[in-house]
Amino acid sequence: MNSVGEACTELKREYDQCFNRWFAEKFLKGESAEDPCGQLFKRYQLCVQKAIKEKDIPIEGLEFMGPSKGKTENSS
Repeated sequence: MNSVGEACTELKREYDQCFNRWFAEKFLKGESAEDPCGQLFKRYQLCVQKAIKEKDIPIEGLEFMGPSKGKTENSS
């Protein structure tokens, strides 16, 4: 599947391949200490955000889960 922006499609493929390899070869075998694909994901995420802005795609009302989202300040 292609990405929302043509310029992001190759980054998406790279990230998907990295994630799928990590998931199958490490995570499912209990070696889940670190996700080596994080930097690829960040590059892809920035590309998608730029494409959304350029295409003027309305995203009001959508929630994006990031590292600090979904947590309350008082949760422990």
